[in-house]
Amino acid sequence: MELLLETVALFCLKLAYETEDSSPILRDDLVMSEYEREVFGLLLRRGDVDSIQFRVSHCVGLALEALDGVDTPMGRELNRLSADFSAAQTMDQLEAPLIALKEYLKDIQ
Repeated sequence: MELLLETVALFCLKLAYETEDSSPILRDDLVMSEYEREVFGLLLRRGDVDSIQFRVSHCVGLALEALDGVDTPMGRELNRLSADFSAAQTMDQLEAPLIALKEYLKDIQ
């Protein structure tokens, strides 16, 4: 699940910071330092659902700003998917909404 979390963060940060005339954001870029696979792996091993949700929520918030907020169709859908992820209370409940977030972010890149 570490890779899945890192991918969601990467797609969010790409939406927030990548522009047509700049080089693409990659997994080893400085902006990804708090969202690396190893960081998520540590949180997963600790079973720290709240910290995982906090980090993902921060990235999704940046992506929402890039999409002009929840008043746009894409922003509303991203917000809905993020709310589903935030509603998870256990590690097992994180995976399905996380996959939905990843697929949506991939589609709107």
